[in-house]
Amino acid sequence: MSQSAVASQAIADDKNAVYKRITLRLIPFIFICYLFNYLDRVNVGFAKLQMLDALKFSETVYGLGAGIFFIGYVLCGVPSNLALTKFGPRRWIALMMITWGTLSTCLLFVTTPTEFYTLRLFTGAAEAGFFPGVVLYLSQWFPTFRRGRA
Repeated sequence: MSQSAVASQAIADDKNAVYKRITLRLIPFIFICYLFNYLDRVNVGFAKLQMLDALKFSETVYGLGAGIFFIGYVLCGVPSNLALTKFGPRRWIALMMITWGTLSTCLLFVTTPTEFYTLRLFTGAAEAGFFPGVVLYLSQWFPTFRRGRA
């Protein structure tokens, strides 16, 4: 093997080691974030029976509250992505997760349909930029040809 081929192979091995290290640090964390994102979206479904009984909500109130989440999600998708580019994905994703965690926790204190609707709307707004933020974050760490593996 020529000297340039050996040097080229060493550089490729170094790059693979770096991307392996990045993958082992980022992907498990992002997986956990997605898990919390999913649980937050469906948490109202898990609590439906107890919530309807304890708060005396009708099926209509529950359905509207569950659906209002997506109104906030759709309305705040573009503004969230603009903020994402302004503040950076790492900072913006952290802020979104803290905000939606706080809002989800506040669902414990809901007593009226209006409170339920308001919290669901704001929770949807808080989650709106999560997926695009993670995609942008991964695009900053992985080149195009490596993103599919990540």
